[in-house]
Amino acid sequence: MSVVKTGIRRRVRLLGQALRPPMPLKFQEANRPAESPRPPKRVQVVDYSVPIMPRQVPSPVFVIAPVRSGSTLLRTLLNSHSRIRAPHELHLRTLRVQPTPGFSEESMLELGLDQVELEHVLWDRILHLELRRSGKDVIVDKTPGNVFIWERLKYAWPDARFLFLLRHPEGVVSSLENRKGNTATREALEANALKYFKPLEKARRTLDGLTLRYEELTTEPERVTREVCDYLGVAWEPGMLDYGSHDHGRFLPNLGDRSDNIKSGKIQPARTFADVKLSPQLAKYAGAWGYR
Repeated sequence: MSVVKTGIRRRVRLLGQALRPPMPLKFQEANRPAESPRPPKRVQVVDYSVPIMPRQVPSPVFVIAPVRSGSTLLRTLLNSHSRIRAPHELHLRTLRVQPTPGFSEESMLELGLDQVELEHVLWDRILHLELRRSGKDVIVDKTPGNVFIWERLKYAWPDARFLFLLRHPEGVVSSLENRKGNTATREALEANALKYFKPLEKARRTLDGLTLRYEELTTEPERVTREVCDYLGVAWEPGMLDYGSHDHGRFLPNLGDRSDNIKSGKIQPARTFADVKLSPQLAKYAGAWGYR
């Protein structure tokens, strides 16, 4: 049996174990937000001997941002570009593959595909389909859950590009607080936001990418979108700023912001929180992100 096939079998076996020995690389999703029930946390162990299959989309773009950070505005501005496809949230991290033990698992292993790489191939194919349908050549996924799997995204796409979108921590928390139907306490809302902030900051300090601020996106949209276009290697287009004149699909629950502000088709000014007293936890990120 080849070294590659042995590594694949070892990796698949470890994926199903409750206790896993140390391996070269792990993908562990960070704690999930408390706002809705989710499947239990899953650890995926990756063996370096398993080859990465060729990607149909070699250099996708992932927005790494917390919830309520203005990522829907960013995606509609980018989607208004003639070469950039920025669809609704794709939620790749919860799109999973589970080969049935026996025939299908053995068949895939013979092809050099274990559960992890099968999922990556599926994710890649979805991105490729979106590009083909749109007729564009750059794709951006802005799902907030990307903050929990940024290591895996980088592993699956070594040439992936990253946009880090920041917002004043109080802006994130207050936006959560103002959501329709919210009944959570202030303490719970802060805890929810912090679950995004920690992996976001780790990703920002680890990966190469472009950092953006929501407040600057709303006050200086031309400058910021020009920076993004330069980073992505496309020419800036003035029509990006008039995102209301382009088709971005339906604004649906769980697929991005669907507020009246975003549906207006016009860039709305961001609220400011310069004089707000923050908890020590929020103040830590406000300082790290240049808001203090």
